[in-house]
Amino acid sequence: MFHDRLKTALLTIAALGLIAGLGLWLADRPEQAAYAWSAGVIPVLAALIIEIVRSLAKGEVGLDIVAALSMSAALFFGETLAAIVVALMYSGGTFLESFAEGRARREMSDLLSRVPRTATLQRDGALEEVPLDDIKPGDLLLIRQGDVAPVDGTVEGERAVLDQSALTGESMPVTLRLGGDVMSGSTNAGEAFDLRVTRAAADSTYAGIVRLVEKAQASKAPMARLADRWSLMFLAVTVALASAAWWFTGDPIRAVAVLVVATPCPLILAVPVALVAGLSRAAHFGVLIKGAKPLEALARIQTLILDKTGTLTDGRPQIVVIEPQGGLSEEQFLYFAATLDQASKHPIAQAMVAAARARGVVLPVPKNVVERPGEGVTGHVDGKKVVVGGASFVASKIGNAKIDGAVTQAGSVVVALGIDGKYMGHLVMADALRSGTADLLSSLRRLGIGRILLATGDRRAVAEAVTKGLGLDVVRSELSPDQKVLLVLSERKNGPVMMVGDGVNDAPALAAADIGVAMGARGAAASAEAADVVLLVDHLDRLLPGIEVAQRSRRIALESVAAGIGLSIAGMVAAAFGYLTPVQGALLQEVIDVAVILNALRALRIEPRRAVISAQPTDAGFSLGE
Repeated sequence: MFHDRLKTALLTIAALGLIAGLGLWLADRPEQAAYAWSAGVIPVLAALIIEIVRSLAKGEVGLDIVAALSMSAALFFGETLAAIVVALMYSGGTFLESFAEGRARREMSDLLSRVPRTATLQRDGALEEVPLDDIKPGDLLLIRQGDVAPVDGTVEGERAVLDQSALTGESMPVTLRLGGDVMSGSTNAGEAFDLRVTRAAADSTYAGIVRLVEKAQASKAPMARLADRWSLMFLAVTVALASAAWWFTGDPIRAVAVLVVATPCPLILAVPVALVAGLSRAAHFGVLIKGAKPLEALARIQTLILDKTGTLTDGRPQIVVIEPQGGLSEEQFLYFAATLDQASKHPIAQAMVAAARARGVVLPVPKNVVERPGEGVTGHVDGKKVVVGGASFVASKIGNAKIDGAVTQAGSVVVALGIDGKYMGHLVMADALRSGTADLLSSLRRLGIGRILLATGDRRAVAEAVTKGLGLDVVRSELSPDQKVLLVLSERKNGPVMMVGDGVNDAPALAAADIGVAMGARGAAASAEAADVVLLVDHLDRLLPGIEVAQRSRRIALESVAAGIGLSIAGMVAAAFGYLTPVQGALLQEVIDVAVILNALRALRIEPRRAVISAQPTDAGFSLGE
């Protein structure tokens, strides 16, 4: 914030100095005009020299030196009007850069403003809504149904039913008993429970997301570093040409003209403005890129590696198969089970109700409903005593311990049904493939990604079932986190690699990839921290506008630099041969600078050509866990 105010102040001083000097010059007071112009230049020059000294102390040599030389030379040889023009346009250029960065910060902050900032604290026998920053280890919170645990803690009650898909990538809810560890970011899928805080809010998932924004604002692009490396060469050429003009003509004013035409070079401003504008534009589409370096790398990706659960698949339970018994049809099975489950807020129950209604099953109102959170529901439907829930729960209610356990496959959920004391079948629910996935992968290939792979810890049979017809280049299954890292490293021989995942087990691979992309809407805090890009909307298809914005922002930056440097060199040559005075050269260069900065700001208006595909679950594929 201080640097933003300083840039505004320097621009204001330079502008006032120019205006005051012009007024005195028009009043036929040239000496006072020169003083006014010098007064406007000196603060800008002083701030610039301080910045140069700081950069040199870090071992960095930038093109700011050319700007300082031109202003100093113009003042020394009495070309104060040229000096104030350079000072005004240089401070104006840095102000434009600050404006672009501020716009990026605002758009990213707006996207993050939806994060809840309060929690329900139990204090002195009463409930109180308090800011997250006020929560301390040892406090007791009430986590209501549907609430997200804001901090890490332990269960202070008989049980808690939690959806931990945001943390582990596993879509099925888990039941924790008294003393069980609750990770921040878990959603309460059952009844309200008490949470004993073990970590402060600063260590929570939300604090991690805020840190992503800070990293995005602080990073420096490789193209900008490339500009710094080129600055020595450009500085040498500028000084050599200015010295030659002075040596061969004996006129120091020609050297001043060469220096002011060369300052400031578009490399100083065009690259960061274009890339920061690209960051802002990507954030508009729900793609949080941590800085200019990942944005440029994103534009050059050749290989894409996808995780499965919560990434390629939806991460929410869907019905895979229904196996009724006792003469029931599938619709009748859903009629009894879903009717009873209307009284439950459990994600599995709600998914079953949605599936029944999607099939056109009309559900009456159940009676005498009793729920055991996380286990099952009992009640009456059409006068029959019905029990629905986990196999062991149903078995305990109907006195049948022989309910088939062979269907309890890892990662899936089996829902059993009992009617009037008889076992009437079961259904299996698991994770569904996202719709539009094939079209999404085809669009990614059209953006230049040559290889697309699946990397999952699931069994090979399930992985192949999920990816059938998708046209993936490689399917790797039954991988541990370190094996995913090895896969990322081995694929680098084919070019820059992008890894997409959402679970804690994906974090090492995300960190190892050239670009790691985390599903941030429901993804794990660890994966978001390790990634370079976070999709703030839980849609994989956000990769399309993200990659296209990155590619076009990089192209705009290169166009701005090429045009600006070319015109600057032409102007320097003209000044060396005496065709431009210092004032004319300064005005010409600033016109060039404004043009390339405005061109770089075109990245704020990028409209991706690739349409965003709706990312809803489909029955086309399924998985039985990660």
